Amino acid sequence: MRDDFCFETRLLHNKHKWEPETGAVSVPIYHASTYHQPDIDRFGPYDYSRSGNPTREALEETIAELEGGIRGFAFASGMSAISTAFLLLSKGDHVLMCEDVYGGTYRMVTQVLSRFGIEYTFVDMTDLDQVASNIKSNTKVLYVETPSNPLLKITNIQGVAKLAKAHGCLTFVDNTLMTPALQRPLELGADVVIHSATKFIAGHSDVVAGLVVVKDPELADQLSFLQNAFGAVLGVQDAWLVLRGLKTLSVRLKQSTASALAMAKYLQKVPEVLDVYYPGLPHHPGYAVHMLQAEGAGAVLSFRLKDEQAVKTFVRQVEIPVFAVSLGAVESILSYPAKMSHAAMPKEAREQRGITDGLLRLSVGLEDVHDLMDDFERAFKALRKERGVTAIGTAG
Repeated sequence: MRDDFCFETRLLHNKHKWEPETGAVSVPIYHASTYHQPDIDRFGPYDYSRSGNPTREALEETIAELEGGIRGFAFASGMSAISTAFLLLSKGDHVLMCEDVYGGTYRMVTQVLSRFGIEYTFVDMTDLDQVASNIKSNTKVLYVETPSNPLLKITNIQGVAKLAKAHGCLTFVDNTLMTPALQRPLELGADVVIHSATKFIAGHSDVVAGLVVVKDPELADQLSFLQNAFGAVLGVQDAWLVLRGLKTLSVRLKQSTASALAMAKYLQKVPEVLDVYYPGLPHHPGYAVHMLQAEGAGAVLSFRLKDEQAVKTFVRQVEIPVFAVSLGAVESILSYPAKMSHAAMPKEAREQRGITDGLLRLSVGLEDVHDLMDDFERAFKALRKERGVTAIGTAG
């Protein structure tokens, strides 16, 4: 892949733009589970598909190049990618994590890793002083989500990575909400980049997948061993779907990001909305940091209504967004973190982090943004009517 190509071009014109033997412009799907070997003393590059498969390898090489790493790894889900990366830790190690981490990651750390003697601490990673003061002698990983899910908090990746290196730690960054189209953590000093490729990278709500990219050869060898030993690898059909989704990543994100900004500005003017969380708004506490380390604010925002009853009324009235778990698809997805993405987090822990019963998360898709605004406005009018409040304004 030529380094002088722009990102959009590199999505399409890379090592796997055609298959050398036939000229096919789509990566072949190798359904083989095992491979014939030439001789007892001479094995080919593949022996068993858990250990390596040409279709999966094409995806792994492509994401590594796009993230600026030396090696990529494809897993059966985002959580299997996260879990395998955590297997770099050993009993007695400590991981320092951003406090409003994805609920599945929270569950993995608090209910699984803890059983194996791995310690953890959650801190507000937007405050580097808190990060520095909570690093222990046995801390091995600083785990970052930025923007975080669901409150879109921004962590200074470069600042955290410098602290990690000063203390001999690794920096893991969950880059799901940004993808390499908007943010490349390895270039900012991170050691491990993780994706739920189910989301924006695949982009069509039709595949579950996870990706990991690293830039250090020794770390790559360790993860390669763990991927093979743990075995939570991505199937070849799913790998092909992710490769296909990658081709349109940039154009999808551009439109969805523009629409998300428009929706965030609209929601700021709605009386029933108490708060809007989106790093593309200048008043967002992390706006300046985010704009220095990313090339856009992304397509995900959150907003807060008064309470759970308001959420129920609103969700019943909207027609365009799918009301569902997940994000990052061509269709807009409206989610309720308290009972969906962060249901694994105890209520008290959620509320301490600001994940209240009135919080909704919106992943903006490719619909016409004015249709989306009008749909929301109808739902807000129903909410006003229910509460006996006169409607104020329209989406316009």
